[in-house]
Amino acid sequence: MVRKQDKIDDKPLSKKYRTNVKRIIAAWKKGYSDMEISKLLGLDMFTLQQIKTEIELTHRRLRMERKRKSLAQ
Repeated sequence: MVRKQDKIDDKPLSKKYRTNVKRIIAAWKKGYSDMEISKLLGLDMFTLQQIKTEIELTHRRLRMERKRKSLAQ
């Protein structure tokens, strides 16, 4: 379950990587592989891996912040 405050802001990522990150995330949720997404959107695999890593790190930071807040209460 994705909470509203846990959503990734895709606009800065889209601007940074000059691609539609929202579309990439939707493709991952539909079950497409990285190779399929790469071919579909014309991205190289390295860029796609960078986007994936950045999203994962952002999610991890959000979860850690939420955990710290709940422990502080």
